Amino acid sequence: MEKYEVVKDLGAGNFGVARLLRHKETKELVAMKYIERGHKVVLTPTHLAIVMEYAAGGELFERICSAGRFSEDEARYFFQQLISGVNYCHSMQICHRDLKLENTLLDGSPAPRLKICDFGYSKSSLLHSRPKSTVGTPAYIAPEVLSRREYDGKLADVWSCGVTLYVMLVGAYPFEDQQDPRNFRKTIQRIMAVQYNIPDYVHISQDCRNLLSRLFVAHPSRRITLKEIKNHPWFLKNLPRELTDTAQAAYYRSGIPNPISNQTVVIIVLSLWI
Repeated sequence: MEKYEVVKDLGAGNFGVARLLRHKETKELVAMKYIERGHKVVLTPTHLAIVMEYAAGGELFERICSAGRFSEDEARYFFQQLISGVNYCHSMQICHRDLKLENTLLDGSPAPRLKICDFGYSKSSLLHSRPKSTVGTPAYIAPEVLSRREYDGKLADVWSCGVTLYVMLVGAYPFEDQQDPRNFRKTIQRIMAVQYNIPDYVHISQDCRNLLSRLFVAHPSRRITLKEIKNHPWFLKNLPRELTDTAQAAYYRSGIPNPISNQTVVIIVLSLWI
């Protein structure tokens, strides 16, 4: 960095700031992105190694596959964490656009903590226009995403959270034709018609059924919002103290990072095209 001098800031995003720099000897202008790092970054002659937290519990999807389906209380436990994480992303003006069980990881603690991953399709409303591309995983896609028009990515995320909750409770996707699950056309038709049912063998409370019915609403403006979810009776039941609005606000104000020394990490290595 000593070879460059800062000319000016080019812009700021959720994760860092871009600056215009000038090489002190050659006077070449370059753009450099400063990203606040949570863990270590290791640079070798051929690779950039990013040290990240290791989710020892694997995917939530794998846990569902092993269990078949969750009890209502267990589904609620993970759903509360999912909503808390998505709410934070949205507060930073980021919509994920590919929320699903495979993109939720668990740590290795006895009471697993959920981590949202794979932000490859994510979009920032501060840096980009409203999304209109059809991205995501078919079984989790909201009706408006299929319209090929601009949509609110945050409300589309809410629909995907609903699909995740349904799968945890039922052990199947809500809009797949169980007789022909690989027929994508049928899945799309059922999504657009909001055609789903809760099997008789699944015994869940009326509050839970009510929440699902408000999550699966075709018109996004009538769909339940994250704020409303967080105040729903089913969501509030047995809500861990650390997930309450008061505790969350205090945590983010403190700005205290999780110490790397207390975490198991995995190193992701990226080849440098140099």
